[in-house]
Amino acid sequence: MKTHTFLISAGLLALASVCAHAKIERTVEKSFSVQPGGTLTVDTQGGDIRILTSNQATVMVVAKEKIRASSDKEADQILAKLALIMAQDAAGVTATTKYEKGVPGIHWGSWPPVQVDFTVTVPANYNVALKTSGGDIKIADLLGKVRARTSGGNISLGRISGEVDAGSSGGDVSLNEGAATVKLSTSGGNIHVERAVGPTDLDTSGGDISIKSVENTLHATTSGGDVTAGIVGALKGACRLSTSGGRVRVAVDKMAAFDLNAATSGGDVEAAGLTITIEKGGSGKSSLAGKVNGGGPLLKLRSSGGDVIIETR
Repeated sequence: MKTHTFLISAGLLALASVCAHAKIERTVEKSFSVQPGGTLTVDTQGGDIRILTSNQATVMVVAKEKIRASSDKEADQILAKLALIMAQDAAGVTATTKYEKGVPGIHWGSWPPVQVDFTVTVPANYNVALKTSGGDIKIADLLGKVRARTSGGNISLGRISGEVDAGSSGGDVSLNEGAATVKLSTSGGNIHVERAVGPTDLDTSGGDISIKSVENTLHATTSGGDVTAGIVGALKGACRLSTSGGRVRVAVDKMAAFDLNAATSGGDVEAAGLTITIEKGGSGKSSLAGKVNGGGPLLKLRSSGGDVIIETR
């Protein structure tokens, strides 16, 4: 009974400690006069990053510090160990945070005890390189290049004119439109693209992949979900779609010419509306290969656990 009483008391003390450390928020702002075409670099520990655009030749950085502290005095002590840097050089603007290395032992709540969210407004024609160890990344329409990494959050991108390279270790990744090369990856989430004009590479270890409209080459691979794609116009080169645990469904233009190579070890290959010279297998079987409308670039479709469906529009 005494042991139980001790455990309950310890738990209550821990809970009281966590509750006592409410969040205190402080905001730091800084602006920089810039030229279009520069690069914004942001690196934060656990915080969210949001990028907005304007028609001004200015980068405005707003850093919101969320401190787990029970008083302003304690918040000051925590912030004394935080390096918050907002600076400008020839390449562009940098905004970074780094907290003093943690002390070994048990920490109630997550570490570090301060999280910094960045909201940055940049010129429309600007490049961004963003990194957070656990937060979400959201980027509005942008004419520049995007590189984005998060260890556990979601990534949401608007219409991006430059090259896109974005990845999450555990969240969903979405893109409204990519006008140049697109590379999206996640280890545990879904990937969704509305429109991709340039060569596109999509990879997830555990989610679904969907791309409504792709106008160039497409490589899409998932280890545990469905792959759905719509290819617009003629194939510009080889396209490969594969899944280890779901269904592959692709829609192509009725007059598109390509070499089809489709196979599944866990379902059927279904083809509707295609003018195809069959070289192997057939619709309703486990494989189908042949030349569609006389042949052209390769369209390779693979599933280990579901159906493969090819349809025209």
